[in-house]
Amino acid sequence: MKKLLAALFVSSILLAGCGSGGDTSNSSGGASASGSGTEITAVGSTALQPLVDAAQESFTQNNPEVQISVQGGGSGTGLSQISEGAVEIGNSDVFAEEREGIDAEQLVDHRVAVIGFAPVVNQDVGVEDISKQELIDIFTGKITNWSEVGGEDQEIAVINRASGSGTRATFEKWGLDGAESIQSQEQDSSGTVKKIVAETPGAISYLALSYLDDSLQALKLDGVEANEETIATNEWPIWSYEHMYTNGEPEGKLAEFLEYMTSDEIQEGPVKELGYLPVTSMEIERDAEGNVK
Repeated sequence: MKKLLAALFVSSILLAGCGSGGDTSNSSGGASASGSGTEITAVGSTALQPLVDAAQESFTQNNPEVQISVQGGGSGTGLSQISEGAVEIGNSDVFAEEREGIDAEQLVDHRVAVIGFAPVVNQDVGVEDISKQELIDIFTGKITNWSEVGGEDQEIAVINRASGSGTRATFEKWGLDGAESIQSQEQDSSGTVKKIVAETPGAISYLALSYLDDSLQALKLDGVEANEETIATNEWPIWSYEHMYTNGEPEGKLAEFLEYMTSDEIQEGPVKELGYLPVTSMEIERDAEGNVK
């Protein structure tokens, strides 16, 4: 009986030891550990998603112990999740200071690129260039037919991004001079918007330049085309920095990955190949309040 009790006592000690292992919770700015490797989750802006996807592929090839998951959901989701400590990186097209309910002081901003946005239409509307005021009138419902701006006699179908989208916030702030779009069909994904506009007669929306191709017609505004040169000088104002926020200063492999995002390999490679602009190519700087210097 004594031997049995002694065995039970030893077993209980061993079980207690197993249950009281070291704290494996994320430290501020760190990345979660998985066995001997590291897991990093980046959530948020779908406009930034193609660039982060491309960078993580090459980074993980050289760092096979690291797993990086890149997810969309919009800038609002990215900022809320990083603020809550639910992910390692929150991707955003807007400054954290621009989003209500976000404590920007606890977040660290890593600007990894600049991205331009352009209004896009179905190729059959018969319009390539409109004024900025006409753009505002279309998205606020004052102009409802393409014939009113020199196009086909076709009803305009506005396709919007969801309210939490950084793309929408940037477009309304800089493309519509702060005006709010009319209520219309909303989509969370840039890829879905691209497909709908390409397939829907009379459709108009807006996309990051990295999503543009021959399936859509990108509109000029007052004769100005959205491209690297016009964005760099702010002649084309509908652009934003691409932010990758961390909750506190990053450490370890998380810090290495963010440094890699601003390396020449990425800035001169995928950044340009995918239609973004290197941060260093900008001739001006714009802050969260819109001040340009």
